[in-house]
Amino acid sequence: MSFIPNKIFFTKGVGRHKEYLSSFELALRDAKIEKCNLVTVSSIYPPHCERISVEEGIKLLTPGQITFAVLARNSTNEYNRLIASSIGVAIPADETQYGYLSEHHHFGESAEFAGEYAEDLAATMLATTLGIEFDTNKDWDEREGIYKMSGKIINSFNITQSAEGENGVWTTVISCAVLLP
Repeated sequence: MSFIPNKIFFTKGVGRHKEYLSSFELALRDAKIEKCNLVTVSSIYPPHCERISVEEGIKLLTPGQITFAVLARNSTNEYNRLIASSIGVAIPADETQYGYLSEHHHFGESAEFAGEYAEDLAATMLATTLGIEFDTNKDWDEREGIYKMSGKIINSFNITQSAEGENGVWTTVISCAVLLP
């Protein structure tokens, strides 16, 4: 049996609790996807896949449903420790081609830095697949311009959640791309 998603939505959340697992559950609740049985998958943005809003996507979910997702997750129980999770997205101009999603989870990075890093990862993977020539030593802003000027990559973006650890509790952040039939 083959399952090729035709809809995708992006969500993020943060949870805090004295128990590690409960902080993850609260992050899922914050992202509005706690009612699903998540199955993590690798990072291909399917051809012809329509991006929908979180609100539209939530309406398509049923409690207990097996739900495929690209998930970035990070946790800490250290006071003031900065954590981030990010999904980078790169979509080709040709809708018959697949794009890329990248997961990035790191410590000590701002949401902006983690998001740009994840976006760069996804766009670079797509660019190499499409045969776009670029200098890997250039910074993200320069490469992004080259990717988009090629006409082969129509869009790139990221969804990122960051938070600082609090005293005596676990803090968990998630960023997620939810793939739907």
